[in-house]
This record gives sequence, structure tokens and C-alpha cells, in this order.
Amino acid sequence: MARKVAFIGTGGTIASIGKGPLDLIDYGANNAMVHAEDIVTAIPSVREVADLVVVKFRDIPSTAISFPEWKQLAALCHRLVGEIPDLGGIVIGHGTASLEETAYFLNLTLKVGVPVVIVGSQRPLSGLASDAAMNLVAAVRAAASPASAGRGVLVVLNDEIQAAREVTKTSTFRLQTFRTPDFGVLGSVDGEHVRYYRRTERRNAPDTEFDIAPLDALPRVDISYSYAGADGAAIRAFTSVGAKGIVLAAFAPGMVTPGEQEAIKAAVEAGVTVVVSTRAGSGVALDSARLRPVGVLSADNLNPQKARLLLALALTVTREPDEIRRIFATY
Repeated sequence: MARKVAFIGTGGTIASIGKGPLDLIDYGANNAMVHAEDIVTAIPSVREVADLVVVKFRDIPSTAISFPEWKQLAALCHRLVGEIPDLGGIVIGHGTASLEETAYFLNLTLKVGVPVVIVGSQRPLSGLASDAAMNLVAAVRAAASPASAGRGVLVVLNDEIQAAREVTKTSTFRLQTFRTPDFGVLGSVDGEHVRYYRRTERRNAPDTEFDIAPLDALPRVDISYSYAGADGAAIRAFTSVGAKGIVLAAFAPGMVTPGEQEAIKAAVEAGVTVVVSTRAGSGVALDSARLRPVGVLSADNLNPQKARLLLALALTVTREPDEIRRIFATY
């Protein structure tokens, strides 16, 4: 008997309709997205791999998704698990621009025991040779597989299963855009076969310490990008508008300009928590002997956009540097 899987549609490329089959690049300008039910109608084969429960959420570009939508999505996942006792998994359709951030945020905050898979596509639903159909089928297969349980939130595109913490978008238009630079995929979906070859070692949903239910917003955390000649103006600006945390997208392996270092010192003295990541795209951020005495913490190997999310959630439970250091070593 096919396992029951919920499919939540949030919009994005996988829900987008261009002006024609060759409208593959700037299709967003057509301002046309379809609901989750319409996606499934266009991809009827997906009903052959699971007993699908289609759930409408909203249809928006993923650039418009942030904490309010994440909180609502988390609540929706919790409600579905509560209302459908035999639910085997959840798939969330999502635009690829911020897909990795939604996946990691849910990986840090969901309290459900069923597999949750985030899926998107690089080509619109209406496009020639769109990857939307196979990606959705693979995601549903992964969500329905008992082997997916206990692995945290997963990302499935291009027949590959990736960990929410580790995966990132690496190309603007190529189908193989989602990669895990340091460690590689968790597994793959080959036809009806869902195969896993490793697990992520870091703590993930549902076994996390963060509770977003009472929160109306996250503490403000901004990202400052290092470049040759940067004078720290961005860091000072973020501090002036009330940032509680700043993530440095620093030079690899974790260095900043002299101007940035002065601004960082002032920010820390003003009570801002500063975490260093790098703009390199992979690798551990150096716990620098230059920045450590100033009070800067390492993001480990999280990229800046994910370090921002973890720091924001960390600041909801503590302001103590040692505790924040522990959180980055745990998640």
C-alpha cells in the first residue's frame, strides 16, 4: 500500500508558467504561478508513487520568504502530522533562490518525526525539458521512504538527496546546481530506489533546542561581505540600525580588512555578536588569533546565509559567547 505524503506548494520556479516552452530564463516576468493542485495535475505520474495529500500554502517567489512564512510552514507541518495519523512524509515545493535557507531553518525548528523534503526546479513547470516533474517525483519517493526518517530535513533535486545543513545553490541555471561542497550527497533517487550512503553528523530536526512558537520575529542578524578595500561601513551601518548579530562573509579562511576589524571591535563593544564565515563557498572558518580576542566566533563550515539563521536562533536562547560557540559546534 502506497504511503501517504503531503505536498505543500509555496510557489517558486516549480510552480511558474512562462510565456511559452522556450521561456526558460526570465519567466518570472510573466507573473504566473499555479497552485500545488495544478502542479500535481500537470504531473499526474506523481500520484503513482504515493498517496498524495495536496496542501495549498501560497504562491510566491522564494525571495519573498522569510521568518513569517517559515513559522507558518512549521506550524502547517505540525498540524498535518497531528491531523493525518498515517502520514508518511511531507514534501514542500519551493523556489530555489532561498530554498537552502528554508530547508536549514526548518531543520533547526521542526518537531515532527516524519521525513520532510524540500524540492524545487531550475526550469519552470511550463518549460521545455523542465526538471519540475522528475524532481517532484523523486522528492515524493524520498519522503515516502522509511529510510529517510531521522535524517533531518532533506533537499532533493536532480535525483540527489542532500542534507539541509550542508547543501547550497552553486549555479544560476544549471540543473545540477544544488551541491554539498565539503561532503557530497547523502544518497540518490534512482527510479523507485531511494538509496542512502551516509548521514550528517550534526544535530537536526526534530531533536533541537529552538522553539519559534512564541516568537513574533527573529533577532536582527545581518551579513557583511568582505572585499578588497572594505572600510567597515557595512558593519557600522548594521550596528547603527540595531543588529543583534553580524555574520562576516570574510576572505578565506576567515580574514577581514583592517577597516573591517576596527568596525568589528566597535560592534562587539556595542553588544553585537559577531560570527565569522567565509565567502569561499566551503571549508571551516578560521578561529583567528586576530579576531578571537575581539570576541568573534567561528561559524565552523556554515556558509554566511546559514550561519545567519543559526546565529539568529541562538540569540533567542542565549547571548553568552561560550553557549553560542557550543550551538555552532552542535548544529
